[in-house]
Amino acid sequence: MTLAHNLSPVLRPTAEAKGLPNEMYLSTELAATELDQVFGKSWSCIGFGKDLPNPGDVRPIDLLGLPLLALRDQSGAIKVFHNVCRHRGLKLVEKPGRVDKVLRCPYHSWAYDLEGNLRATPHIGGPGKHSCEGFDKGSYGLRSVRAAVWCDLIFVDLSGAAPDFAAHIAPLEERWKDLDLSLLRHGGPDSTVRFELNCNWKLAVENFCESYHLPWVHPDLNRYSRLEDHYNIQADDHFAGQGTRVYDPNLTDDGSRFPDFPDLPETWRTSAEYIALFPNVLLGLHRDHFFAVLLEPTGPASCRETMEVYYVGEAPQSDDFSILRQANQRTWRQVFAEDVGVVEGMQRGRVSPAFDGGVFSPVMDTPTHLFHCWVARRMGARDPAANGGINGA
Repeated sequence: MTLAHNLSPVLRPTAEAKGLPNEMYLSTELAATELDQVFGKSWSCIGFGKDLPNPGDVRPIDLLGLPLLALRDQSGAIKVFHNVCRHRGLKLVEKPGRVDKVLRCPYHSWAYDLEGNLRATPHIGGPGKHSCEGFDKGSYGLRSVRAAVWCDLIFVDLSGAAPDFAAHIAPLEERWKDLDLSLLRHGGPDSTVRFELNCNWKLAVENFCESYHLPWVHPDLNRYSRLEDHYNIQADDHFAGQGTRVYDPNLTDDGSRFPDFPDLPETWRTSAEYIALFPNVLLGLHRDHFFAVLLEPTGPASCRETMEVYYVGEAPQSDDFSILRQANQRTWRQVFAEDVGVVEGMQRGRVSPAFDGGVFSPVMDTPTHLFHCWVARRMGARDPAANGGINGA
C-alpha cells in the first residue's frame, strides 16, 4: 500500500478522519520528501529580516539540509540564494556576517556581488589570466531563490511555481486588515525565545492550532482565558488556529501597558488570534504586540522554535519599556515551555504500532485536522470518495 493510499483517510470529514500515520513523524526518507513536496512547493519561512539589519549582512540558512543564504543588498532589499559556489560547489557562507560588496568563495576566490552576479574568476585561464575564452560569467551567477518579506518574516518558494506571494498572504491580510501591521517593530535582544524540541515539526503546528489542551497544559492561562472563551480559525489551504475573546494584558503590578495599534477596532480590544500559517510559521496577534515563531525541522524527530516579538511603533523599544518587554518575554517563554512535554510525548508515542493516527474531536480539533489535510494533499493523498473510496481502484 502506497503512502498516498495510507493518507487518504486523513481527508475524510473531521468526525471520521484519521490523523497522519506514524511514519510521517519518524521516517528520514519521508522527511526528505517533505522538503520537496511540502516545503519546496509552498511559501516556507526561513528567517527574520531583523537578523539582516544593514546592507551587506549575510546569513546562512539550512532548510531541511538544503544550504541557502539570505542577504540584504545595497538597496536594502532582502535576497535569497542557494549557498553554493558555481565553480566547485563549496558552501559560500558558513556563519552570519557582513561583506563589503562581494561574496568571495574561500576555495578559489571566485566572487559574486550582492545581486548574485559572478564578478571575479581569478586565474581561470592560468596564472594572471582572470578570464577564459568561451567562459561566460553571466551564465554562472548564484542560483537565486524566489523570496518575499512580510511582517519581517522571510519566505521562499523553492519551486518558483507557487502562486504569487501577494495572493498567498491575501486571506490572512484580509482577516487582520483592521490593524496596521506596518507599524510593527522588533522589541530587541529581550524579545527572542528559543526552544530545541525533540519532536517532529508538525506536532508543534498541531498543538498551536487548538485550544482544547488549555485547561490541563496551561492552567494559569486558562484561569482568565478559559476554554469556552476561545474560537476556531480556519482558512482552507492557507492557515488554521484559534483565538480568544478575553485578552487582557496585565504583565506588571503597576498596570503598565504597551501602546495599542492606532484606531483600534472594538472587536480587537479584548481579542487575540493565534494562527499557524502553513507550513512552518506560528503567529500571535494582539492589540499591543505580535509574535512570530519560525519552526525549523532539524530531523524527523527534532525541530527548533524561534519566537520573535514585535511591538507597535518605536516607543516600546526604549528603556522605558524594558521591564515590560522582559515580563512579556517571560510570559511567552513559560507558555511555550508548558507545551514541550506534550509535543515531545506525542513524538515518543508515534513509535507505537498501537497508534493509528488517532481521531479528531469534530468540534475542538477542526483546525488541527485542516492542517493534516493540507500536509496529506501535498504528500499525494487522494480524496477517499474518489475512485470508489479508500478501498477503490
